[in-house]
Amino acid sequence: MAHDGDNERNRVYLVTGGCGFLGRHLLRVLLEKEDTASEIRLFDRLVDSRLTDHSTDKVTVSVVQGDITDYSSVREAARGADVVIHSASLVDVWYKVPEAVINTVNVTGTENVIRACVEIGIQYLVYTSSMEVVGPNVKGDHFIRGNEDTPYSINHVMPYPKSKAEAEHLVVKANNTKVSGGKTLHTCSLRPTGIYGEHHQLIKDFYNKGVQSGGRLIHGVPQDTEHGRVYAGNVAWMHLLAVRGLMERPQTVGGEAYFCYDDSPYKSYDAFNMQFLSVFNFREVRLPLTVLWFLAVFNDLVRWLLWPVYKYTPLLNRYTLAVACTSFTVSSDKARRHFRYTPLYNWEECRARTQAWVNTFPADAAAAHSKKDS
Repeated sequence: MAHDGDNERNRVYLVTGGCGFLGRHLLRVLLEKEDTASEIRLFDRLVDSRLTDHSTDKVTVSVVQGDITDYSSVREAARGADVVIHSASLVDVWYKVPEAVINTVNVTGTENVIRACVEIGIQYLVYTSSMEVVGPNVKGDHFIRGNEDTPYSINHVMPYPKSKAEAEHLVVKANNTKVSGGKTLHTCSLRPTGIYGEHHQLIKDFYNKGVQSGGRLIHGVPQDTEHGRVYAGNVAWMHLLAVRGLMERPQTVGGEAYFCYDDSPYKSYDAFNMQFLSVFNFREVRLPLTVLWFLAVFNDLVRWLLWPVYKYTPLLNRYTLAVACTSFTVSSDKARRHFRYTPLYNWEECRARTQAWVNTFPADAAAAHSKKDS
């Protein structure tokens, strides 16, 4: 059975997906800001045992290898935990992963986490959902400064947002479930907008694309398109505040879903990424949107034709183009009202931390291309 986390200052936090991009930021923020933790347990399929080096005199950082789709390993990892932050997820909008695998990880994995909480007696569960449970939709309907109650035509055509919506529903529905020992499970769900920050693979992918294309980055999304991006450290901070909210105000926070955003500037995905990648002097090649659309259709056709023999999964397809061209910006006012969320890091700090990491990318490859083409 879990500890009585309300009265003790030795809580055990279990973070699923704990060795991944967001998991590392969660670890750092928990170590810096959560003085009730005695152990932070990182559960992941691909583990990095070096993360145990972050242990302190007061907090043990442990790494547990296991698969979120295997209930027995989830239950074993959750044994003795007081709080679960469920951030393990399979993100794919490029057709790299079969739909059945996405559902098994995102939906069955979430069912396993909820079941473990109930059987072990864990009272607090915060789920990392996604803005994509709402949108942007492929119809191009804009969502400007919206909140959790803003009407919007939700239209899922990809397995990833569909699976995240189903998993979020399971978590929210599990709120107030009786758990082993007679206590109650309190749950909530956070919906980050596009997350960025140190160790974000997508920024690295765009950098690699620029290097491979001879120092050029092809852009064409309308420049007035706006997306809300959120720094991973602020996402981690909101998770911690949500846990505290569940403990202090379970009747208010429990069973709710919250958009997660900070004060990062509203820009198109291309313009936002270029804030960091401009250090490499990549040349932006702007194409008419019609040309990009034909390229996306072409990529989808080639992917379909090659599917039996080769996985062709470019970043540009009709879905990613539709999302990139559709403005989607949210407000985090509900999180501020319910559990006093304000960003831990301001935009200048977010930018500096991310830029310092981007600056570690090899500059010579990009520079060599730049000189050769000049």
